Amino acid sequence: MYGGDEVSAIVIDLGSHTCKAGYAGEDAPKAVFPSVVGAIDQMDVDEADDDAEKNSASIGESKNNLKNADSDKAKGKRKLFVGSQSLGYRRDHMEVLSPFKDGIVADWDIVDSIWDHAFRECLLIDPKEHPMLLAEPSSNSQQQRERTAELMFEKYKAPALFLAKNAVLTSFASGRATSLVVDGGGGSTTIAPVHDGYVLQKAVATSPIGGEFLTDCLMKSLESKGITMKPRYSFRRKEIRPGEFQTVDLDFPNTTESYKLYSQRVIASDVKECVCRAPDTPYDESAYSNIPMTSYELPDGQTIEIGADRFKIPDVLFNPSLVQSIPGMESFAEIAPSVRGLPQMVIESINKCDVDIRRELFSSILLAGGTASMQQLKERLEKDLLEESPQAARVKVLASGNATERRFSVWIGGSILASLGSFQQMWFSKSEYEEHGASYIQRKCP
Repeated sequence: MYGGDEVSAIVIDLGSHTCKAGYAGEDAPKAVFPSVVGAIDQMDVDEADDDAEKNSASIGESKNNLKNADSDKAKGKRKLFVGSQSLGYRRDHMEVLSPFKDGIVADWDIVDSIWDHAFRECLLIDPKEHPMLLAEPSSNSQQQRERTAELMFEKYKAPALFLAKNAVLTSFASGRATSLVVDGGGGSTTIAPVHDGYVLQKAVATSPIGGEFLTDCLMKSLESKGITMKPRYSFRRKEIRPGEFQTVDLDFPNTTESYKLYSQRVIASDVKECVCRAPDTPYDESAYSNIPMTSYELPDGQTIEIGADRFKIPDVLFNPSLVQSIPGMESFAEIAPSVRGLPQMVIESINKCDVDIRRELFSSILLAGGTASMQQLKERLEKDLLEESPQAARVKVLASGNATERRFSVWIGGSILASLGSFQQMWFSKSEYEEHGASYIQRKCP
């Protein structure tokens, strides 16, 4: 058993879009930064120094060698840049990489650098002195959890660790032990029933439509209308007369495609957060064709008008087949038939649960995550569920009033949990790890 009363625990929620880190007991995370990192293969850099002529050919080769090379070799060969500041700075040949593949960690080297950034640069703490509470997706495998424990205890030498499921933490954040959590994240949307503090694994439903998917939809839709997002680094604004700017295009031939896309997504996701809202009724071209436009000023000074897309993009959550009408999203067409809308997934998930708790789940549906904080989403989901749910069910969709709490509900739940007195006996301590090994995490953290 670990008694960690004197020092506060550290809570980390590494999501598919952003990483949230901070101290247990506080009401919001201290550090919030992207979960992607910039990577420069050191081979490229050395060659770039040699000479520029043979550069283009040799980079192609060295990249291929690197992909085939053993990952251990590759580790020494790349430099990682973490955090919004270092990602915002454009560097030659910098690729933007995510540690996740299908919501599961695929690259531990990147996760390591993200944790390191959180401890050393953001929170300025020594991980040896603080117990760590980490949020994990419901779909995490035993292998993943053991790997997490190993890294935390062996590399960071944390005194104690606990892994809690995202859905459970969201449920705790709203003060409930039983609820149906609808978590709209960056990479996917997950619906998980929680009963008495445990996730009912068999009834978890996921969909690949998350915030980043909607951002891509918006970007493609605007591009089809001839509006392109100019990344921040690709122009400079000069003031010719007071209050009047001229945009000068800059050219950086060595910028990677992934970095350009990352920079465009940053802008597009801001557009999405500013203008989009879920429509009250299912989206229909004719009904929304004469909707008033909303204007948005892009960083390069051009003002764009967004009309029907404000409602069409969010409606993809409710009706995924809409995607086929967005030019450039054809890649999605193959998986589209199997993807279901939010209300269908909620009902499907509840129906997989025990008959006795269905009523309670219907009456406490919690919205969490950044995508779920979209305007009108709660009202729309409630309306659709009322139409499709059984008569006896009292449908109640709950979402915390302010957007911060909704976006960070997983982190806030972790903060509440790790600061409870009754929780202190639950920690998986370093001594237990040394005695029983990593697999003991399955016993300690359900």
